[in-house]
Amino acid sequence: MEKLNINQWAEEDRPREKMMLKGAEALSDAELLAILIGSGNTEESAVTLMQRVLAECGNDLNQLGRWEVRDFSRFKGFGPAKSITIMAAMELGKRRKLQERPERATVRSSQDIYELFHPLLCDLAYEEFWVLLLNQSSRVIEKTRISRGGIDQTTADVRSILREALIQRATQIALVHNHPSGTPRPSTDDQRLTQLVQKGAQTMNIRLIDHVIVTDGRYYSFNDEGMI
Repeated sequence: MEKLNINQWAEEDRPREKMMLKGAEALSDAELLAILIGSGNTEESAVTLMQRVLAECGNDLNQLGRWEVRDFSRFKGFGPAKSITIMAAMELGKRRKLQERPERATVRSSQDIYELFHPLLCDLAYEEFWVLLLNQSSRVIEKTRISRGGIDQTTADVRSILREALIQRATQIALVHNHPSGTPRPSTDDQRLTQLVQKGAQTMNIRLIDHVIVTDGRYYSFNDEGMI
């Protein structure tokens, strides 16, 4: 039995034709993804296949964005080519989100910091530690990744953080890292590092304005909680 190709469907059932007639907003997530993969398998259409894939991740596109080739390969009809096509589309969506907010944004709150870093960190299965460098007017100079760690922890060198601030002539900095576990509460190590950076920054007349821990949909702000 041959794969059921989109071109073999009744015209009113074809996602491409439906998109041309009614616009992309008229298509379901499964239909949009079906356009990307082009065909299903010997037993189901591309749309039905993608409905099953989405159901597996709770119909959550953010969760789908974390999938790798091995996750897709559990489904019949999914080889590396289809898997990578969807992964590439997810990455483009993330990059578009990053471009919606200009790099020279002004940071006024922990929410601003969270919105700058959420697209970068929300899908990662490992921790990354970043420093946000700001000028005297609280405008963003640069976002710099300091370290990349394993699933449980990341190490950030205080000297590396302060060196970046000096190189970019930042007068204010914010620390940012993610918790892949989904729990934004700071660990003892998070608190200790924050204190060390704050003390070091003070000796250089640099102000540590916040340390924000990012998860998907939530964050923890040391400043908001009175810990800075």
